[in-house]
Amino acid sequence: MQHRAAMFCRMLEKGFHSSAQRANKHHLRFPPLTSVDLPDIWIPRHDASIAKTCSPHLKTNSAIGQTARVLEGKPIANNINSRISAEICEMKSTIGKTPGLGVILVGGRRDSQSFVHIKMKACMKVGIAPFTVELPEDCTEAELFDAVSSFNENPLIHGVVVQLPLPKHLDEEKIISYVSPEKDVDGFHPTNVGNLAMRGREPSFIPCASKGCIELLLWNDVEIKGKNVVVVGRSKLVGLPTSLLMQRHHATVTTVHAFTGNPEHVTCGADILVSDIGVPNMIRGHWLKPGVVVVDMGANSVEDTGSLQGHRLIGDVCYEEAIVKASAITSVPGGVGPITISMLLSNTVDAAKRTYRNT
Repeated sequence: MQHRAAMFCRMLEKGFHSSAQRANKHHLRFPPLTSVDLPDIWIPRHDASIAKTCSPHLKTNSAIGQTARVLEGKPIANNINSRISAEICEMKSTIGKTPGLGVILVGGRRDSQSFVHIKMKACMKVGIAPFTVELPEDCTEAELFDAVSSFNENPLIHGVVVQLPLPKHLDEEKIISYVSPEKDVDGFHPTNVGNLAMRGREPSFIPCASKGCIELLLWNDVEIKGKNVVVVGRSKLVGLPTSLLMQRHHATVTTVHAFTGNPEHVTCGADILVSDIGVPNMIRGHWLKPGVVVVDMGANSVEDTGSLQGHRLIGDVCYEEAIVKASAITSVPGGVGPITISMLLSNTVDAAKRTYRNT
């Protein structure tokens, strides 16, 4: 019995070595693991020449007697900011402390500079102490780590933001992970995103744009629970956390991405459609079912010779076509954007309150 077992083992060993030799002879190797990340490349399926404008005969919805409610973010943001300002005044009077927000800007992108300016201005308006560090486009990863580390360790700073996108030579994921989870007021740290994805766990912070999207809907009495929600786009900044947050609110969520076949057939089933893909006017009227609530979180700069700046902002959704189908639709600009800034301020105040409660 032992003899037969030994022979069997020798046969297996011989077979293994001969297979390995054949593999080496023909240069065979096990295939590498497939990359877990493939880039989303959105390509409009209509003529690019009409990306800046939509159907000229669909200017308003009055002709067909349908009125879509326009969801404006500024009044909501003003209300939230007033409450934040009152909280900060109370914090100053009771414990003599002020929340602080640190923002790191790398490079000279005009849009990033504009976003940082808006954030700093909003901070000063409600009483949050702003701190900024500007680094050159060609800064090293070590220099950026040092800037993040200084904010992480500064007791006067309760929220840390690294303005995205970063130059291509810098690893965004590594930098985001280096921000302290307790100061990650953008909500992008893997710990916070992971907790958002898991029922029964609470992230320290929810990403501001996604949180702003939910706030906009709740303030306007839009029912989320049990509704079919289609999120167009799956970026870590907006699409992914919005999908996760919608599920937290008991919606049935479908994600449409750049590789989705016939995306218009998917979006036509949406009670609520959220988009943030960065392609102007990509989502057309025939992508929408009547009565849908449209939350357009895209902000795309297009040329406009009639504008003083020579350009204007439009969304991912063709507004002129969507307004005749939707029951409610956000404006671009002025929809979710102002509330997103308010959510950043709110997260910063929450971070400060936790810090002072624990000291």
